[in-house]
Amino acid sequence: MPVLSPPPSVHLDWASWIPRERGVLLFIRDGSRILLIEKKRGLGAGKVNGPGGRIDPGETPAEAAVRETREEVGITPTDIREIGRLNFHFLDGYSLHCTVFTATSWTGELIETDEATPFWASCNAVPFDRMWSDDIHWFPAMLASRPFDGWFVFDGDRMLEHHLVTSETP
Repeated sequence: MPVLSPPPSVHLDWASWIPRERGVLLFIRDGSRILLIEKKRGLGAGKVNGPGGRIDPGETPAEAAVRETREEVGITPTDIREIGRLNFHFLDGYSLHCTVFTATSWTGELIETDEATPFWASCNAVPFDRMWSDDIHWFPAMLASRPFDGWFVFDGDRMLEHHLVTSETP
């Protein structure tokens, strides 16, 4: 995916922004439903999201997405595809660049772990009210298989600023 130019921002200079951490999210789709998790700990504990986490040293984003999914919900996605990139800046100084992947096949059995409670949701009834407030902006592009780049500024859980660029074609 080509790297897009960052948007103008009231809160920071995206052009010189460097994330403190790099992470991944992976969403598995099974027909008209999508695998989500309720996070039990860490950033976003109590919120609904997809399996994911930080990229370990020496690991590619794709490798991290597969590992994190296996660790959090017990299954191994087998056909992952990069679909988007998310850039988060928090006013407390934390920042994260996140690569988003999708998959439609996996091996193994879905399990609950000490990190996450997995559940299937209808793609037509995604529980945005239980998710981070940025998700409603980029999730539809992901569900439509349209690549995207997003930039978000947060003060705690409150989104202050957002900018999203999507591709018109899958």
